[in-house]
Amino acid sequence: MAHSLEEECTPLKLAYDGCFNAWFEGYLQPAVSASTEQRSEYTKAKATEYENKCGKIWQSYKACVQKAVKNKGLDEMLAEATKDNALDKPPPPESFS
Repeated sequence: MAHSLEEECTPLKLAYDGCFNAWFEGYLQPAVSASTEQRSEYTKAKATEYENKCGKIWQSYKACVQKAVKNKGLDEMLAEATKDNALDKPPPPESFS
């Protein structure tokens, strides 16, 4: 079992992980086998389903982690790292080889 950054966030993490994993299992196979036209509609419907089932849990967990990051003084370090190495666009494909 993986713990969160802050112990008080761990129950939210576990709840989100469970929700996401259950949602993703139901998403992946039909999305892969659908035609291009069907895939677009299916993806939109699954995005709505995710938001309805897991969105509030995600927001709660995210807020808890953000609070923990700030309380541990990591927010300034993350801001500095982001400034130095902004991820404003994906890396080029050749960087993965």
